[in-house]
Amino acid sequence: MCQFSRSKISEPPFNSVIFKGIFLLFEKRMTKKLSKHPILDYIFMAIGAAIMAIGIGVFLVDAQVVPGGVSGLSMAIHYMSNYTIPVGLLIWVLNVPLYLWGVKELGKTFGVRTFYAFTLNSIFIDLFRGDIPGFTFLKLQKSQTVLDLYKNDFFFLILIGAVLLGLGLGIVFKFRGTTGGSDIVASIMQKRYGIRPGQAIFMIDIFVILLAGFIIEVKHLSPVRPALSLTFYAVFLLFVSSKIVDVIIEGFDYARAAYIISDKQDEIAEVVLTQFGRGATSLHATGLYTKQNKNVLFTILPLKKITELVEQIKEIDPDAFVILTNVHEVLGEGFRRRI
Repeated sequence: MCQFSRSKISEPPFNSVIFKGIFLLFEKRMTKKLSKHPILDYIFMAIGAAIMAIGIGVFLVDAQVVPGGVSGLSMAIHYMSNYTIPVGLLIWVLNVPLYLWGVKELGKTFGVRTFYAFTLNSIFIDLFRGDIPGFTFLKLQKSQTVLDLYKNDFFFLILIGAVLLGLGLGIVFKFRGTTGGSDIVASIMQKRYGIRPGQAIFMIDIFVILLAGFIIEVKHLSPVRPALSLTFYAVFLLFVSSKIVDVIIEGFDYARAAYIISDKQDEIAEVVLTQFGRGATSLHATGLYTKQNKNVLFTILPLKKITELVEQIKEIDPDAFVILTNVHEVLGEGFRRRI
């Protein structure tokens, strides 16, 4: 362990103040323009709702693998009705009272964006499944590709559904929308009982998944696969889709921070500055065990350069101590902002 006392920052080898100023001015103006045109938010929410609808309506409903929440509950009711009541219609019908309850309990927190998102998602699901009059010819779930996956590669079918569900939901969240349902219930539970939203949503999703599995088992709806197997698939679906949502909202890790402790710090710093063209910081630290003063070299590099940096360090000093950490975002010269 090291105790940091003071730092000295080395300037990057190239200065592009004029370009950086122009870029920041352009970015500021574009952000201002976009904020004045929320129509773009609604366009992207519509795209997200459509992608979600494909994941649910085309890949998951007939596979009998439920995603939890209101969508999963709607699928369970759809199964109980012997596939007669459209899933999208059920999602909308169940969401409306929850939305009104949320407005009453929480005020206009969820607003028009929530109503817009879950309404479009419901329409798209029934549209793609051919359950809307005039569009019965669609029935994308009956396409040759989906049927082939259902028969020969069920796992990949569910994986595609999970990715599309997470991708669509992530886009909706990214543009300040929400699909209502369990999000509203979780917020109310937090207000009334102090239950954290993440825990509430997880409990709701697990309950819905188990309920759907019970219905499938009791009504013998899946002669090919046991209901328990479908329940495990549903848990896997929940995990994958939630991770995709996180990636869409927070982005991929695109940089790494490196802390380097070495007796040959000057040589390593020279490589960072000249070969990689990056700035570095020399941190003066004291080892609490050895009581020795040492410098810790700190730098941030793009993800694709980290392996090369580690190899260079090991060539210069095989005994170097290197700590690599994920970086969520870097604001500064040489790095892009998160989208």
